[in-house]
Amino acid sequence: MLEAYLPIFVLFLFALFVAVFVISFSALLGPQKPGERKLKPYESGMEPIGQAIRRFPVKFHVVAMLFILFDIEVVFFLPYALVFRELSVYGLAVMGVFFLILVVGFVYEWKKGALQWE
Repeated sequence: MLEAYLPIFVLFLFALFVAVFVISFSALLGPQKPGERKLKPYESGMEPIGQAIRRFPVKFHVVAMLFILFDIEVVFFLPYALVFRELSVYGLAVMGVFFLILVVGFVYEWKKGALQWE
């Protein structure tokens, strides 16, 4: 039974070998002249101002999570759109309830100010 997976395993080993070989070969033969300017964080060729690591406001993460949440919920409309004729009135009612819950959640987030970017 495991014989069927042998070609995949061989391909995985080959890819691993090629990756390790290329990285090792370039590290051995590549130029090794790190200077002060090369070791600085890259910022479009300009001198860095402040620290390279800074905190993002929580608001950014909230907006990103809401976008993902509503984006994934809207994907559930695709199966309905593909078979809406077979579902008839029952399918329309179920998708109407789903859409209503989606709109209520969106209006709630809008009223709470979660979508306001400051």
